[in-house]
Amino acid sequence: MKGATNTKLILFHPQLHKQPASRIWLLLFSFTFFTLAFFTFTLITTAVHPSSSAPSFASAVPMSPYVRDALLHYAAAAANSTSGGRLSAAELAAVSATIRRCVVTGTGAGCNLLVFGLTHETLLYRALNSNGRTVFLDEREFLISRVEQQHPGIEAYDVQYTTKVVELTELLRSARQNSRGDCRPVQNLLFSECRLGLNDLPNHIYQIDWDVILIDGPAGYSPTAPGRMSAIFTAAVLARSKKADGGGNSKTHILVHDLDREVEKLCSEEYLCSENLVEAVDRLGHFVVDRMGRGQPETSNFCSNLSSPSL
Repeated sequence: MKGATNTKLILFHPQLHKQPASRIWLLLFSFTFFTLAFFTFTLITTAVHPSSSAPSFASAVPMSPYVRDALLHYAAAAANSTSGGRLSAAELAAVSATIRRCVVTGTGAGCNLLVFGLTHETLLYRALNSNGRTVFLDEREFLISRVEQQHPGIEAYDVQYTTKVVELTELLRSARQNSRGDCRPVQNLLFSECRLGLNDLPNHIYQIDWDVILIDGPAGYSPTAPGRMSAIFTAAVLARSKKADGGGNSKTHILVHDLDREVEKLCSEEYLCSENLVEAVDRLGHFVVDRMGRGQPETSNFCSNLSSPSL
């Protein structure tokens, strides 16, 4: 029969049912990758061209190996990272803006940027300050070695912390009792015996006038973790002991992450001072601390407001 000869048999292969789902996952991955790449590239180009209201891809400088390294790093970590300790987009924008202002108001050569903690954002910080000097401090020697091998050019040093979060109250009381001695705000920490001071860093760390200090380490999530008491105290002393000779910038921008936690909150109030807090974004506190230089009366007080947090 003619009708029978025109009959067609259609077979559905099982793989056909899987293709739409595969395409959806591919589209989702592509969208995530390019969204992340666009965000990071926008952050970088905004830092390079602060006068422009919107970054232009045509006018952007050629992408440096640092920028490319950061993009690849974030793209690889985006899908499987579940860490809750990473900086938010708003916090990263605040860090970027601080570094950008440093470059604009300075010589254009970039910032002297000191970072406590090796984190997911390490490569981004180096990229943002690619024309300056960026130094990282971390308590995990094995992590420093791995990062240096994977990303040549990283300048990082290990720190031996002798404090614990559970000792917070005792350490603050001890520092107050010794505020006219080894725990004073202006000093050479290399010769300090203050329990909160870091005195075993490479010598040049104490000699550099730091423009920006970012504190996102060491770990402070448990009572036995080192906590950031020493990092905050050391940053405060470095800022107040700044030389700034020859008309240099006398102020230091100090950014403290996890300011909602007790250690970060109390130590920031004690040594960075509430009157120096210029911005708070999510869990990031931005302090601007001026040096205590020549011609100023010698004092044992870190803050002009003498009312210290109760312990």
